[in-house]
Amino acid sequence: MEPKSRPPLSLPRGSVRAVLTLLIISVVIVNLLRGHEVEALWIEALMIALAHYFTSRRFIHFPADVMARLEAEGHVEHEPRPLYLPRHSIRAIIVVAFVGVAVYLYRENRLHTHTQALVILGVIFAYLLGIVARAIRKWWTKGTKGPALRSFADLKALVVLAVLTYVAVAQFLDRPDLAPQSVRNVALGLVLFYFGSR
Repeated sequence: MEPKSRPPLSLPRGSVRAVLTLLIISVVIVNLLRGHEVEALWIEALMIALAHYFTSRRFIHFPADVMARLEAEGHVEHEPRPLYLPRHSIRAIIVVAFVGVAVYLYRENRLHTHTQALVILGVIFAYLLGIVARAIRKWWTKGTKGPALRSFADLKALVVLAVLTYVAVAQFLDRPDLAPQSVRNVALGLVLFYFGSR
């Protein structure tokens, strides 16, 4: 039997990623609140961090009672949550932080005047909306995959592919007039919604 590998800094698995994610989010939020431009590198790091935090950590999900039994029998090792926080705490902090920023900027009448804030918050909320849609779909259908759901998934995929293909062709042709910034923003929002809803 292989010895168990020690996680970085002997913290629960995912703790370093949690701290890095919270630091990235903090930098982006502070810049948005100050009205400063957020550098592209921070935005890219933010999207990667969000993708990590809002996707599954396990490949196979077991009901809680099955997981407890497997841990008790020694088949699966118990993993404390990142930073020893309750389940989904980091996700909740992320959502509350961005909702708080959006509300604050809106109340200060700066949400629509700070173009970059609107774009960043828009794509984040598009991704989060996709995640919420996926959770609702799973709850509503109880995991079944009927023909209606497959048709909806096909329609969603076709719409996203069509919109992004249109924007990509405009880029390939070097014709920004065919896909103005607002169209590109919608395309990006749809793509992030799609990834979140998968």
